[in-house]
Amino acid sequence: MKRFFGANKSTPGPTLDEATKRMDGRMSQMDEKINKLNQELMAYDKQMKATRPGPAQNAIRQKAVRVLQQKKMYERQREQIASQSFNMEQTKFATESMRDTITTVAAMKQGAKEMKTQLKHIKIEEVDDLQDDMQDLLDYNNEIQESLGRAYSTPDTLDESELEAELMSMGEEFELESETPAYLMAPSAPTTSPHADHVDEYGLPEASQIVN
Repeated sequence: MKRFFGANKSTPGPTLDEATKRMDGRMSQMDEKINKLNQELMAYDKQMKATRPGPAQNAIRQKAVRVLQQKKMYERQREQIASQSFNMEQTKFATESMRDTITTVAAMKQGAKEMKTQLKHIKIEEVDDLQDDMQDLLDYNNEIQESLGRAYSTPDTLDESELEAELMSMGEEFELESETPAYLMAPSAPTTSPHADHVDEYGLPEASQIVN
């Protein structure tokens, strides 16, 4: 048929994902078959233990040997499929890593291109001039702050001796104001007067004692 119609060359081959899924499906089938054969072997083992030595036991043993041969064959096939699946997984991982590398390199190239385009609008001389202008502005601002914080000098008409005399008089006034009047002071200690024990709350003798 291919000689008359030709082969279809446009049909794409299976991808790594498809091939890996197919291998995993085959391994699952092998596992099912191996499990069934294990169950048969366990059943034959019980029969041989329950059967006396003789022709019947030999027949069961022969069946068990054939099942064991099938199990060994499926196990070898499964190992081969597992090796192929592992190789495809490694190939898939390498392919994905290469794709990630290509994507990373392309992104870095695009970033470098954008940086070059943006840096074309910036000149180092302009940046230096901007820094100098900023420093000048800061220095000028500091000068303004120092000027605003400058202390004003006292008028020349004020005499320092007059100021000192006024300051001393103010101190004397403060001392006079701070002194406590006598009538607000606490009573003094008791004296030897016979009427000293009979005083009122203001420290004066009571009227009854004065009469006596």
